[in-house]
Amino acid sequence: MHDDLLARAQAWLAEDPDPETRAELGRLIEAGDVTELAARFAGTLQFGTAGLRGELGAGPMRMNRSVVIRAAAGLAAYLTKNGGTGGVVVIGYDARHKSEDFARDTAAVMTGAGFRAAVLPRPLPTPVLAFAIRHLGAVAGVEVTASHNPPRDNGYKVYLGDGSQIVPPADVEIAAEIDAIDALKDVPRPEAGWQTLDDAVLDAYLARTDAVLAQDSPRTARTVYTAMHGVGKDVLLAAFARAGFPEPVLVAEQAEPDPDFPTVAFPNPEEPGAMDLAFARARETGPDLIIANDPDADRCAVAVPHEGDWRMLRGDEVGSLLAAHLVRSGARGVFAESIVSSSLLGRIAEQAGLPYEETLTGFKWIARVDGLRYGYEEALGYCVDPEGVRDKDGITAALLVTELASALKSEGRTLLDLLDDLAVEHGLHATDQLSVRVQDLTVIARAMERLRERPPTSLAGLAITRAEDLTQGTDKLPPTDGLRYTLDGARVIVRPSGTEPKLKCYLEVVVPVAAHADLLAARGTADDLLAAIKRDLSAAAGI
Repeated sequence: MHDDLLARAQAWLAEDPDPETRAELGRLIEAGDVTELAARFAGTLQFGTAGLRGELGAGPMRMNRSVVIRAAAGLAAYLTKNGGTGGVVVIGYDARHKSEDFARDTAAVMTGAGFRAAVLPRPLPTPVLAFAIRHLGAVAGVEVTASHNPPRDNGYKVYLGDGSQIVPPADVEIAAEIDAIDALKDVPRPEAGWQTLDDAVLDAYLARTDAVLAQDSPRTARTVYTAMHGVGKDVLLAAFARAGFPEPVLVAEQAEPDPDFPTVAFPNPEEPGAMDLAFARARETGPDLIIANDPDADRCAVAVPHEGDWRMLRGDEVGSLLAAHLVRSGARGVFAESIVSSSLLGRIAEQAGLPYEETLTGFKWIARVDGLRYGYEEALGYCVDPEGVRDKDGITAALLVTELASALKSEGRTLLDLLDDLAVEHGLHATDQLSVRVQDLTVIARAMERLRERPPTSLAGLAITRAEDLTQGTDKLPPTDGLRYTLDGARVIVRPSGTEPKLKCYLEVVVPVAAHADLLAARGTADDLLAAIKRDLSAAAGI
């Protein structure tokens, strides 16, 4: 075995505080598994704007207690340098493997560094943590979650005192402080001294959820709900009960937290098969809509009855529906979305005389828009109460979409009817995604390089009128690794995922619609164009 690799593995083993990962690493060393050890010690899990996210296991390239303690110590050092000493750091966690351990380690490190650490009372939705930061006047917040990643993953999401996730240069500065941590024994970790919060913060969050709804609005829509084996159920049921909606019918097999996510390949409502049990429950009970949260309940998926069965709404469709509902309810302020989301939001805002902003991908950017009233992202993320939660929130979004369904139901209409109206008013905005999951990240790098070296001049027979390399930034956007193509009646954005080993291509076509009678033909045209763009883009990128 390579002497240097063995020495690094043994040094890591000597200071690993977790008996499980110590045993795992000990077995790899004993077996002389050079390939696996080389993978574990190829570098360190990189701390970025999404914080940390990776597979659980021993070694610096995995999520484990040693990595988390270093991350917490680096964050504490950053906060100390930036005048946060002595402030509150609030810590939340989901129900994944090791989440509670990572939260406790973070609390110990923060306490040892002179901060007042406050830990949420049990696994709760990420939006409750985002709310708690502002509610408690904290200098920072940490959420231990891997959101909708596979069961073997966990993650570490960092918020600053404004209640939104970190953006550059904070990520780079925190990463530098993490790198400066020498030995774990030098990180003070007292056995006690932090506060475990009671339900007062959760109660305050629930009290705010009432504010997203209009007074005296109809509350009649019946729902089937799945928590996707995550932490959303109790909070969502409490919010629905407070609002006076009919109690949601639960997808029992997915209602309780289970870190193994036994009924789904990926615990993400967008993934094929993830909603099958919810559809089956809806076929039995005939509700008005299906609501799904992802495991940390910051995302909200919606499905509706369609042609005798059930259809998932795209994130862009829900985003537009909520925008139209807020406009109708008299909302004022800025409507914002990420560049990969449908341009329909801009049309809705413009017609309502409301300011509109586009940001880079991620709620860390959307939440920072000045004067934000509503923000959404196509990946099922909606911020409908920015004063309360400066992040996506799957609980309040579920309330608002159920209120909208109730209002439409009272008029004998549905969410699909409202989508039809929006298409006639603004043109049919049809979106799709070409998403390629890879084992080898160089596949993504090669595809991006190929598109930069040999950019396409047309897709689906539509000329590309403007090609932008977003690494240069624009007059309104900071630099990011992405490409944006503007076509006549279409738009394409290509970017590597920030949280998963995926290349993502976001497609949108806009087809004019003269009247409701023309919708069927317009949808056919849109489907054909999207399919052709996918095909041509795959060829151009070599994927």
